[in-house]
Amino acid sequence: MSQPSLYREADRTALLDRLQRLSPEARAQWGKMDVAQAMAHCQTPLRIGLGEITVKRAFIGRLFGGMAKRKQVSGQVTPRGLPTLNEFRVSDQRDFVRERDNLVAVVKRFAVAGSAGALRSEHPFFGKLTAAEWDLIMWNHIDHHLRQFGG
Repeated sequence: MSQPSLYREADRTALLDRLQRLSPEARAQWGKMDVAQAMAHCQTPLRIGLGEITVKRAFIGRLFGGMAKRKQVSGQVTPRGLPTLNEFRVSDQRDFVRERDNLVAVVKRFAVAGSAGALRSEHPFFGKLTAAEWDLIMWNHIDHHLRQFGG
């Protein structure tokens, strides 16, 4: 079976269905964020890929980003407890429905842009990414956080 893709409608629909099944009461199986914060957190790298926001390349990303990117695109499941870039941290209270709906919308915009080859090429940790690498890394990132909340 091939790697799921945000660019393929059936795969994207299945992922978004998992997202829709989450509830505001979902409890994290690991980590510090609540479910609404995790949905807000997942939006940031997608919006970077779309060029909607710009984040300067992190020094730690320059040191370790290439090695981490190779692991991320190798098909391995994202491990728990990885450090989070400050720009991706969400610690304030968020509205569950608003963040869920915003994540659904940004996933759909990302899928259209990625399919058209129109993604920004620089990730603040991993560096330059192809459209296929953006797809794989973003799929794995969202899947990781869905699993965090039992989704």
